[in-house]
Amino acid sequence: MRTSLSGATSVALAFLLASFSGTSLADSRTRGAERPKAPLVIGHRGAAGYLPDHTLEGYALAIERGADFIEPDLVVTKDGYLIARHEPNITGTTDVSTRPEFADRKHLKTDIKPVIVDGVVEEGWFAFDFTLAEIKTLRAIQPLGERSARFNGKFQIPTLDEVIKLAKRKTKETGRVIGVYPETKHPTFHAERGLALEDRLLAVLARHGWNHRGAPVFIQSFETANLKYLRSKTQVKLVQLVDADDIAADGTITFAPPFDKPYDWVVSGRAGLFADLVTPSGLAEVRTYADGIGPWKYYLQSTACKTLAIPPATGCDDVNGDGAVNEVDRVLLPPSGLIERAHALGLLVHTWTFRNEQRRLAGNYGGRPVDEYMHFYGLGVDGVFSDFPDTAVTARALHRLANGKSPAQCRDDDDHDCD
Repeated sequence: MRTSLSGATSVALAFLLASFSGTSLADSRTRGAERPKAPLVIGHRGAAGYLPDHTLEGYALAIERGADFIEPDLVVTKDGYLIARHEPNITGTTDVSTRPEFADRKHLKTDIKPVIVDGVVEEGWFAFDFTLAEIKTLRAIQPLGERSARFNGKFQIPTLDEVIKLAKRKTKETGRVIGVYPETKHPTFHAERGLALEDRLLAVLARHGWNHRGAPVFIQSFETANLKYLRSKTQVKLVQLVDADDIAADGTITFAPPFDKPYDWVVSGRAGLFADLVTPSGLAEVRTYADGIGPWKYYLQSTACKTLAIPPATGCDDVNGDGAVNEVDRVLLPPSGLIERAHALGLLVHTWTFRNEQRRLAGNYGGRPVDEYMHFYGLGVDGVFSDFPDTAVTARALHRLANGKSPAQCRDDDDHDCD
C-alpha cells in the first residue's frame, strides 16, 4: 500500500532540501570533474545485452569485457537495504511472479490505495514489500523479449555492498580501477515511503572508504532535489540525468508524463521540462550542484524520418521494407552543440543508452553498432552507457586508431624504453 501524497510529499521535500539553509551549493564544490583522456565505458545495468540486468555475473562480465564503471540502479527493501534493480517494481526483472509464496503481495491497479510511482499507477510486486532475505530467494530474469532468456532464474539480486566488493576485487584482479555508477531510482517515491535512498547510499560508500571526491564513483539521478541534498553531504561526483518521452518525425524531442520533467518538480509545483536543464540557464544551475549531465543521446544529436508515412498513417515510412518502423528508417540531424556548451561550464557529458540491436541504430550507421559509438566519441562525449560494453570498448580503440593513436605504438606514458 502507498502513503498518500499530501502529507508524505511535504516530508519528502523537507528531507531533500533541509540542509540548504545557510549553505551555498557553489561553495560546496571545489572544482569540476576532470575530463577523462578517453571516453568512459559504463556497463549499463551490467552487461544487459548478454545477461539479465543487475546481477553480479552481469557486472563481472561487463568488467571482463572492458567496462570502466558498472551501473547499479538502486531501490530499497522493506528492511532498508539498497539492492540493484531497475525499478521498485520487480515484476519484470525477477521470477517473483512464479513464486506462490509471494502471490498475496501483488499490488493491483484496482486496489483502494494502489502503488503510484511518479504519478503512474502500477501493478505487480515491489521491493519495499520484501526483506533482503526474501529478495535473496528470487532470481533475475531478462526483461527484454528480443534478448536471450537462457540465463533466466540463475542469478541472485545483489546489494550495493556486494556490487562495491566486486568492483574492488576486480580492480585488484585486473590491475585497473573499476568504478561504480549508482542511480538513485525514484528518490521522491522512496522518501515518501520512509525509505529515502540518499543517506543509505552515502553510508554504504563510507563503509567502503568511497565517500570522497577521489573515489571511483558517480551518483546519478533524474531528479534534482536529491542531487542537491547529496551535494550538501558529499563531494562524490554527481551527474544530472536528462530524460524525455520520444522523438517526433522531424527529430523534435517530445515530452509527456512521467518523462516530461523531474518528478520532484511535479510535487513542488516547479514549471518546466527536462529540456530546461540543458538550456544555458539550466546548465548553469546544474553546475552549482553536479559535475556532469547524463542526457538521452538524442539531446546531443537527434534523428528524423527519412521519408514520412503516407497519410492517414503518421510518423516515418518503412523505408527499408522490413515490415517495421524504427531507427533504421531515420537519419541523423546536425549535432545540437550541447556537448560544447556543457564542456564550456566544466560539466562532463555521459550519454545513454547504446545497444547493438539493428532496429535501434539510425540508418546512417548501416547496421554497424561500432559506427554509432565512434560517431558519438567523435562528438566529444566523456562517457557512454552501454548494454554491450565489449562493443563500446572496441569502438573506443578504433576511435583512437582513427585519430592516430595506434595500440601498436609505444605510448609515452609507458614505463619502459620506447626505442
